[in-house]
Amino acid sequence: MSAINQGHVTSSINDNGIATIEFGHPLSNSLPGKILMLLAKTITDVGAQKEVKVIILKSAGERAFCAGASFDELISIKDLETGKVFFSGFASVINACRKCPKLIIGRVQGKAVGGGVGVASAVDYCLATSHAAVKLSELAIGIGPFVVGPAVERKIGMSAMSQLTINATEWQSADWAREKGLYAAVYPTVEEMDEAVDVLANKLARSNPDSMRMLKQIFWAGTETWDNLLKMRAAMSGELVLSDFTINAINSFKKK
Repeated sequence: MSAINQGHVTSSINDNGIATIEFGHPLSNSLPGKILMLLAKTITDVGAQKEVKVIILKSAGERAFCAGASFDELISIKDLETGKVFFSGFASVINACRKCPKLIIGRVQGKAVGGGVGVASAVDYCLATSHAAVKLSELAIGIGPFVVGPAVERKIGMSAMSQLTINATEWQSADWAREKGLYAAVYPTVEEMDEAVDVLANKLARSNPDSMRMLKQIFWAGTETWDNLLKMRAAMSGELVLSDFTINAINSFKKK
Protein backbone atom coordinates (compact mmCIF):
# COMPACT_ATOMS: atom_id res chain seq x y z
CA MET A 1 0.00 0.00 0.00
CA SER A 2 1.23 3.48 -0.89
CA ALA A 3 2.34 5.63 2.05
CA ILE A 4 -0.20 8.20 0.89
CA ASN A 5 -3.01 5.76 1.67
CA GLN A 6 -1.69 4.60 5.04
CA GLY A 7 -2.35 5.98 8.50
CA HIS A 8 -5.24 6.19 10.92
CA VAL A 9 -7.27 8.52 13.11
CA THR A 10 -9.22 7.11 16.06
CA SER A 11 -11.28 8.62 18.86
CA SER A 12 -12.75 7.47 22.15
CA ILE A 13 -14.65 9.04 25.06
CA ASN A 14 -14.44 7.78 28.63
CA ASP A 15 -17.05 7.95 31.39
CA ASN A 16 -15.64 11.27 32.65
CA GLY A 17 -16.20 12.98 29.31
CA ILE A 18 -12.53 12.95 28.37
CA ALA A 19 -12.13 12.36 24.62
CA THR A 20 -8.89 11.05 23.16
CA ILE A 21 -8.08 11.56 19.48
CA GLU A 22 -5.10 9.68 18.08
CA PHE A 23 -3.49 9.94 14.64
CA GLY A 24 -0.77 7.69 13.35
CA HIS A 25 1.27 6.75 10.29
CA PRO A 26 4.05 4.17 9.81
CA LEU A 27 6.45 6.89 8.59
CA SER A 28 7.05 8.71 11.87
CA ASN A 29 3.41 9.82 12.08
CA SER A 30 3.66 11.90 8.92
CA LEU A 31 0.43 13.42 7.64
CA PRO A 32 -0.86 12.57 4.15
CA GLY A 33 -3.79 14.61 2.89
CA LYS A 34 -6.38 11.94 3.68
CA ILE A 35 -5.24 11.76 7.31
CA LEU A 36 -5.22 15.55 7.60
CA MET A 37 -8.82 15.82 6.45
CA LEU A 38 -9.92 12.93 8.65
CA LEU A 39 -8.14 14.45 11.65
CA ALA A 40 -9.82 17.83 11.09
CA LYS A 41 -13.24 16.17 10.77
CA THR A 42 -12.69 14.07 13.89
CA ILE A 43 -11.70 17.11 15.98
CA THR A 44 -14.80 18.93 14.76
CA ASP A 45 -17.16 16.00 15.32
CA VAL A 46 -15.80 15.08 18.75
CA GLY A 47 -15.80 18.70 19.88
CA ALA A 48 -19.49 18.99 18.98
CA GLN A 49 -20.54 16.11 21.24
CA LYS A 50 -22.24 17.36 24.39
CA GLU A 51 -20.82 14.62 26.62
CA VAL A 52 -17.25 15.62 25.77
CA LYS A 53 -15.71 17.92 28.39
CA VAL A 54 -12.10 18.05 27.21
CA ILE A 55 -10.03 16.55 24.38
CA ILE A 56 -6.58 14.94 24.43
CA LEU A 57 -4.81 15.02 21.05
CA LYS A 58 -1.99 12.52 20.63
CA SER A 59 -0.12 10.49 18.05
CA ALA A 60 0.62 6.78 17.98
CA GLY A 61 3.73 5.13 19.37
CA GLU A 62 6.40 6.37 21.75
CA ARG A 63 8.92 7.95 19.39
CA ALA A 64 8.12 10.67 16.84
CA PHE A 65 5.12 12.88 17.51
CA CYS A 66 4.72 13.99 13.91
CA ALA A 67 7.03 14.20 10.90
CA GLY A 68 4.82 16.76 9.18
CA ALA A 69 3.94 16.58 5.49
CA SER A 70 4.26 13.30 3.64
CA PHE A 71 7.23 13.55 1.24
CA ASP A 72 5.64 10.92 -1.00
CA GLU A 73 2.57 13.08 -1.38
CA LEU A 74 4.54 16.30 -1.84
CA ILE A 75 6.51 14.81 -4.70
CA SER A 76 3.32 13.53 -6.33
CA ILE A 77 1.78 17.02 -6.62
CA LYS A 78 1.76 18.09 -10.28
CA ASP A 79 -0.61 21.08 -10.39
CA LEU A 80 -1.50 24.12 -8.32
CA GLU A 81 -4.99 22.97 -7.36
CA THR A 82 -3.71 19.66 -5.97
CA GLY A 83 -1.05 21.53 -4.02
CA LYS A 84 -3.62 23.93 -2.57
CA VAL A 85 -5.85 21.03 -1.54
CA PHE A 86 -2.98 19.21 0.18
CA PHE A 87 -1.73 22.21 2.16
CA SER A 88 -5.31 23.15 2.98
CA GLY A 89 -5.38 19.93 5.00
CA PHE A 90 -3.02 21.50 7.54
CA ALA A 91 -5.17 24.62 7.51
CA SER A 92 -8.24 22.50 8.23
CA VAL A 93 -6.61 20.82 11.24
CA ILE A 94 -5.47 24.15 12.71
CA ASN A 95 -8.86 25.75 12.16
CA ALA A 96 -10.65 22.71 13.60
CA CYS A 97 -8.59 23.06 16.79
CA ARG A 98 -9.17 26.82 16.83
CA LYS A 99 -12.95 26.56 16.44
CA CYS A 100 -13.47 23.51 18.63
CA PRO A 101 -15.54 24.63 21.66
CA LYS A 102 -13.66 22.25 23.98
CA LEU A 103 -10.17 22.76 25.36
CA ILE A 104 -7.60 20.51 23.68
CA ILE A 105 -4.60 19.10 25.55
CA GLY A 106 -1.68 18.13 23.32
CA ARG A 107 0.47 15.11 24.20
CA VAL A 108 3.86 15.28 22.45
CA GLN A 109 5.98 12.21 23.14
CA GLY A 110 8.73 12.79 20.58
CA LYS A 111 10.11 14.97 17.81
CA ALA A 112 7.82 17.33 15.90
CA VAL A 113 8.72 18.57 12.43
CA GLY A 114 7.02 21.15 10.21
CA GLY A 115 3.30 20.48 10.30
CA GLY A 116 3.82 18.58 13.55
CA VAL A 117 4.96 21.82 15.17
CA GLY A 118 1.83 23.39 13.74
CA VAL A 119 -0.38 20.75 15.35
CA ALA A 120 1.38 21.20 18.70
CA SER A 121 0.86 24.95 18.38
CA ALA A 122 -2.84 24.63 17.58
CA VAL A 123 -3.82 22.88 20.81
CA ASP A 124 -4.73 24.90 23.89
CA TYR A 125 -2.28 23.35 26.36
CA CYS A 126 0.63 21.13 25.42
CA LEU A 127 2.67 18.69 27.51
CA ALA A 128 5.77 16.94 26.20
CA THR A 129 8.70 14.70 27.01
CA SER A 130 12.35 15.70 26.93
CA HIS A 131 12.61 13.89 23.57
CA ALA A 132 10.13 16.31 21.93
CA ALA A 133 12.57 18.47 19.98
CA VAL A 134 11.13 20.72 17.26
CA LYS A 135 12.15 21.81 13.78
CA LEU A 136 10.50 23.83 11.01
CA SER A 137 12.25 22.26 8.02
CA GLU A 138 10.12 23.74 5.23
CA LEU A 139 12.65 26.31 3.99
CA ALA A 140 15.22 23.52 3.57
CA ILE A 141 12.98 21.83 1.01
CA GLY A 142 12.15 24.98 -0.91
CA ILE A 143 8.86 26.04 0.65
CA GLY A 144 8.13 27.66 4.01
CA PRO A 145 5.90 27.17 7.07
CA PHE A 146 3.27 29.41 5.54
CA VAL A 147 0.17 27.50 6.70
CA VAL A 148 1.35 26.58 10.20
CA GLY A 149 3.17 29.89 10.67
CA PRO A 150 0.23 31.83 12.18
CA ALA A 151 -0.39 29.11 14.76
CA VAL A 152 3.30 28.84 15.65
CA GLU A 153 3.72 32.62 15.84
CA ARG A 154 0.64 32.94 18.06
CA LYS A 155 2.10 30.39 20.47
CA ILE A 156 5.80 31.32 20.64
CA GLY A 157 6.02 34.78 19.07
CA MET A 158 7.54 36.04 15.84
CA SER A 159 11.13 36.04 17.09
CA ALA A 160 11.17 32.36 18.08
CA MET A 161 9.14 31.37 15.02
CA SER A 162 11.59 33.14 12.72
CA GLN A 163 14.50 31.37 14.43
CA LEU A 164 12.90 27.99 13.71
CA THR A 165 12.06 29.01 10.16
CA ILE A 166 15.45 30.41 9.19
CA ASN A 167 17.56 27.74 10.90
CA ALA A 168 15.55 25.10 9.11
CA THR A 169 17.95 22.15 9.44
CA GLU A 170 18.62 22.41 13.18
CA TRP A 171 16.61 20.88 16.00
CA GLN A 172 15.60 22.97 19.01
CA SER A 173 15.25 21.06 22.27
CA ALA A 174 12.07 20.40 24.17
CA ASP A 175 13.35 22.71 26.90
CA TRP A 176 13.78 25.47 24.30
CA ALA A 177 10.19 24.88 23.18
CA ARG A 178 9.01 25.07 26.79
CA GLU A 179 10.90 28.31 27.39
CA LYS A 180 9.30 29.83 24.29
CA GLY A 181 5.80 28.78 25.36
CA LEU A 182 5.06 25.90 22.99
CA TYR A 183 5.05 23.36 25.82
CA ALA A 184 3.61 24.08 29.25
CA ALA A 185 5.82 21.44 30.85
CA VAL A 186 8.41 18.84 29.83
CA TYR A 187 8.79 15.44 31.51
CA PRO A 188 11.69 12.95 31.48
CA THR A 189 9.53 9.98 30.49
CA VAL A 190 6.35 9.18 28.59
CA GLU A 191 4.89 7.68 31.75
CA GLU A 192 5.37 10.91 33.73
CA MET A 193 3.94 12.96 30.90
CA ASP A 194 0.89 10.70 30.61
CA GLU A 195 0.26 10.94 34.34
CA ALA A 196 0.32 14.74 34.08
CA VAL A 197 -2.00 14.67 31.04
CA ASP A 198 -4.42 12.43 32.94
CA VAL A 199 -4.42 14.65 36.04
CA LEU A 200 -5.03 17.81 34.00
CA ALA A 201 -7.73 16.24 31.83
CA ASN A 202 -9.65 15.04 34.88
CA LYS A 203 -9.41 18.47 36.51
CA LEU A 204 -10.78 20.10 33.37
CA ALA A 205 -13.53 17.48 33.05
CA ARG A 206 -14.81 18.66 36.44
CA SER A 207 -14.66 22.35 35.47
CA ASN A 208 -17.56 24.45 34.24
CA PRO A 209 -17.96 23.68 30.51
CA ASP A 210 -19.42 27.13 29.79
CA SER A 211 -16.45 28.80 31.47
CA MET A 212 -14.01 26.73 29.41
CA ARG A 213 -15.88 27.49 26.19
CA MET A 214 -15.85 31.23 26.90
CA LEU A 215 -12.19 31.15 27.88
CA LYS A 216 -11.31 29.38 24.65
CA GLN A 217 -13.01 32.13 22.68
CA ILE A 218 -10.90 34.68 24.53
CA PHE A 219 -7.70 32.68 24.03
CA TRP A 220 -8.26 32.64 20.26
CA ALA A 221 -9.49 36.23 19.90
CA GLY A 222 -8.04 37.90 16.83
CA THR A 223 -7.88 34.73 14.72
CA GLU A 224 -11.31 35.11 13.14
CA THR A 225 -9.75 35.71 9.70
CA TRP A 226 -7.83 32.42 9.70
CA ASP A 227 -10.29 30.52 7.48
CA ASN A 228 -9.30 32.78 4.60
CA LEU A 229 -5.75 33.51 5.74
CA LEU A 230 -4.70 29.87 5.91
CA LYS A 231 -6.27 29.15 2.52
CA MET A 232 -4.15 31.93 1.06
CA ARG A 233 -1.08 30.50 2.75
CA ALA A 234 -1.93 27.03 1.37
CA ALA A 235 -1.93 28.51 -2.14
CA MET A 236 1.56 29.93 -1.54
CA SER A 237 2.90 26.51 -0.55
CA GLY A 238 0.98 24.85 -3.36
CA GLU A 239 2.74 27.06 -5.90
CA LEU A 240 6.22 26.62 -4.46
CA VAL A 241 5.98 22.82 -4.25
CA LEU A 242 5.77 22.73 -8.07
CA SER A 243 9.13 24.44 -8.55
CA ASP A 244 12.20 22.52 -9.77
CA PHE A 245 14.08 23.73 -6.69
CA THR A 246 11.57 22.16 -4.31
CA ILE A 247 11.23 18.94 -6.30
CA ASN A 248 15.01 18.46 -6.29
CA ALA A 249 15.26 19.35 -2.60
CA ILE A 250 12.54 16.87 -1.60
CA ASN A 251 14.14 14.10 -3.65
CA SER A 252 17.47 14.81 -1.95
CA PHE A 253 15.85 14.57 1.48
CA LYS A 254 14.16 11.29 0.57
CA LYS A 255 17.55 9.76 -0.32
CA LYS A 256 19.04 10.55 3.10
